[in-house]
Amino acid sequence: MTVRRTILKSAIAAAGFAVLGLNAAVAEELNTLKEKGVIRIAMSGAYPPFNFVNDENQVVGFDPAVGAEIAKRMGLEVEIVTTAWDGIIGGLLANKYDAIVGSMTITAERDEVVDFVGPYYSDKRAIFTKAGSDITSVEDLDGKKVGLTLGETHEDWAREKGYNINTYKGLPELLLELENGRVDAIVNDSIAAILAMTAKEQEFAMFGDPGSEPFGAGIAIRQGNPELAAEMQKALDAMMEDGTYLELAEKWIGADIR
Repeated sequence: MTVRRTILKSAIAAAGFAVLGLNAAVAEELNTLKEKGVIRIAMSGAYPPFNFVNDENQVVGFDPAVGAEIAKRMGLEVEIVTTAWDGIIGGLLANKYDAIVGSMTITAERDEVVDFVGPYYSDKRAIFTKAGSDITSVEDLDGKKVGLTLGETHEDWAREKGYNINTYKGLPELLLELENGRVDAIVNDSIAAILAMTAKEQEFAMFGDPGSEPFGAGIAIRQGNPELAAEMQKALDAMMEDGTYLELAEKWIGADIR
């Protein structure tokens, strides 16, 4: 385990201990949410087109649309909370919000401290460079400056590889750093980066990581809430069956990404 992972797990554990009494007292949160009539969902707000802040200062995108639709089917209003990605699980455990609907990759490490609903879409890791770059494979990243979003699973991967990395708050900063030449390559989920660079007409080259498998993005909730998990999964399944999911995916992503 890397030093970074040790620090991450320690921070998550500390947040978990801080709210242990609260979670024990409220063993199942579904009834509490029904009484309040609102579910708070968190995301970074810096991951277009999945979640981002538009010109009207509203958080929009595929993630908030999915979260809002699930909430509606549960008879709840939705409140969106934006927060830094590297502390988002700690915030969930500290009861600052009720769920994370922010394109979070389901991993064994995260599954130790939260429960997941979904996955609600799948993606894969990709490396992006400027068009015409001589970096064409992961082997070429040695000695190069690599940009990543702080707290994403790709950061752990890059640190384990021993790459020279810079970390940023989100995808918009990554794209700007690549465009301005302050990093030689960036590592990101493929769909979001391709769509974002295409939208801003930023030329790029892309290649995959042959050592990684496609992964699922899930909705994270606090552990010990099987009724809440079941209700959210039921709503998600219904969306996928009745065509609502596909409508949202085509609106925000332009394709079915299940």
